[in-house]
Amino acid sequence: MSNTTTKPLFLFGTVAALLAWAYWPTLAFLYEKWIGDPQYSHGFLVPLFSAYLINQNRDRFRLQDFNPWPILGGGVLVLAGLMRVLAGGLLFHQLDAISLLLALAGAALAFGGKRLLLLTAPAILFLAFAIPLPFEVERNVGGPLKKSATIATTYLLQAIGFPAIAEGNLILIDEVRLGVVDACSGLKMLMTFAAFSIGAVLLNQRSWFERGMVILGIVPVAMLTNILRIAATGVSHTFVHDKATNALLHDVYGWFMMPVGLGLLALELWILKRLVVAEPRRGVDQ
Repeated sequence: MSNTTTKPLFLFGTVAALLAWAYWPTLAFLYEKWIGDPQYSHGFLVPLFSAYLINQNRDRFRLQDFNPWPILGGGVLVLAGLMRVLAGGLLFHQLDAISLLLALAGAALAFGGKRLLLLTAPAILFLAFAIPLPFEVERNVGGPLKKSATIATTYLLQAIGFPAIAEGNLILIDEVRLGVVDACSGLKMLMTFAAFSIGAVLLNQRSWFERGMVILGIVPVAMLTNILRIAATGVSHTFVHDKATNALLHDVYGWFMMPVGLGLLALELWILKRLVVAEPRRGVDQ
């Protein structure tokens, strides 16, 4: 790689390293959340994927193509700093983490202007998936998801012949009382699947229509996967009465959620590829 290619990356990487040092307490908070909350265990993969996105565009990082905007970039960095001050006063870790993304955008503007910002924007924005949702958002989103999962699973069990009845967040199947707790709301699956789906959109050279359909499918596919997991758990409880075995099956179904979700995503991409006719490239004889 030539010097003209590596210099913008070196400058941007140096500032990113300095920001990582300045934001070390925030990064430590994120690490604790990733390692302690299964809902955000995918956070470890997010920075790696962002680095991969930047590496994919390394051949487009040419110094002669960049027009630094130090004043505007510096202004964005100042705004990120003010957000840090506000976040510190409110003890709002998520806002502090968002200010880090803003600071990275400001560094890109300062050293490479609009072009460098556009090249790094997908990687910077993808880092948002590493930031845990605020507690109030988790509660306000998780509650309706849990209720929807309970009702939809009850209908699915009834459709396949089980006498299921929903009472609040409980599913009654004869003598079995299956509780849909917070961990079964599907929010974990939604967050993780959203990260993988957006990653697929960024990696695949698809039409805007196909990308939009994949994004619109995030919530339905994540909910469907969670409903299938809860239904499988309910079926197991009706036939298996050993608590240890049921606990093991519950965990196994949880492990299978992501492979099932990714399988549905692959199926969605396969169907879209055959439904959407690719436009001919310019300059190619018809």
